[in-house]
Amino acid sequence: MPDFHQTGVITTLHRFRDPDLESLEGQLLAASRTRPIALVLPCLHAEVRGPALKGIVEELARVRYLKQIIVSVSGTDRMADFQEMRDFFGGLRTVDGEPPTLLWNGGPRLSGLYRRLSEEGLDAGDDGKGRAVWIAMGYVLASGVSRVVAIHDCDILDYSRELLARLCYPTAHPNLNYEFAKGYYSRVTDRMHGRVTRLFMTPLLKAMRSVLGPVPFLEYLDSFRYALAGECSMTVDLARINRIPADWGLEVGLLAEVFRNCSPKRICQVELVPNYDHKHQPLSDDDPSLGLHRMVTDIASSLIRNLASYGVEFDAGFLNTLIAAYVRTAQDAIARYSDDAALNGLVFDRHAEEVAVETFCRALRVAGLDFVRDPMGAPQIPNWSRVAAALPGLFADLIEAVETDARC
Repeated sequence: MPDFHQTGVITTLHRFRDPDLESLEGQLLAASRTRPIALVLPCLHAEVRGPALKGIVEELARVRYLKQIIVSVSGTDRMADFQEMRDFFGGLRTVDGEPPTLLWNGGPRLSGLYRRLSEEGLDAGDDGKGRAVWIAMGYVLASGVSRVVAIHDCDILDYSRELLARLCYPTAHPNLNYEFAKGYYSRVTDRMHGRVTRLFMTPLLKAMRSVLGPVPFLEYLDSFRYALAGECSMTVDLARINRIPADWGLEVGLLAEVFRNCSPKRICQVELVPNYDHKHQPLSDDDPSLGLHRMVTDIASSLIRNLASYGVEFDAGFLNTLIAAYVRTAQDAIARYSDDAALNGLVFDRHAEEVAVETFCRALRVAGLDFVRDPMGAPQIPNWSRVAAALPGLFADLIEAVETDARC
């Protein structure tokens, strides 16, 4: 029986059967005449040589309802690499026959814009996904072309254009009226993936709710089946007022901003595809600066600081209680996953799962102690409303920088 349950405080849009994709895309094409859609692709240059990006581009070449395609290129300051990216995406076209717009984050022109922002006290952070998404949102706003923007990663190994259609539909269709849609999916091959969600995010939210009692923000976060998914869509009005972190806390920080700026009735999660596979990060249990270890530290920091903004007090005693509750909850989850894997004939390395929980526990402690020492921490990237107020000419300068890079 398909899962049709509506749980939590947001709407869940399920995938009950294989869709009529042609009909779905036809509806999006009709909707795009009044609600033009932009697709933002944060992309590392290294992904050109990865196993996923070629398939993504081939699928996107068959999409006919996008008004803009913005590729936000990170990870290189070499002109030759940027040219390689332009050639790689050169076969794509929008509904109007326009090629993708590439933003060269490491290039001299955008680097100059980032320096100007920093001089005004509006630091956009270091080169990475958070900044890449933020500057692409700025370009969408500056161009004034689209009313809806969708974002997904460039390391999806089994990408299909169904994912994009279902991601855009809730915010683009005029009769649904959602301002924000978060994607979710299963992540199972011959084993369960999604360790950070399974073994950290979900148990931590349950532990926090058991320790703190009813907290609306925690109930909201716990309503998402895959809070750390990189796929979402939103209206440009929401994109204008959201602040986001520049680090691995991007997804949690973005959800927190949506919670502040949007009614829960205008927020949904949508099941995108039956299964999803992408690049798997190493655990890096012995190096907190890399892999899932670093990712969990950033996620925990974002979550703790957002909770503090709602009046939750964090001190060393509370942190010890929370860590103990998290470890117990995560260990119980491992037992359940082990039973689930056994019934379904999946590979399950219980020792590796326990090591992951121990690593995530250390990351949580570091994040908590960092907050106790410095409650403000690294600032989020300012929203575009503030940037436009501080530097009224920046939108025009951003357009000029991107167009100049395109002519190089």
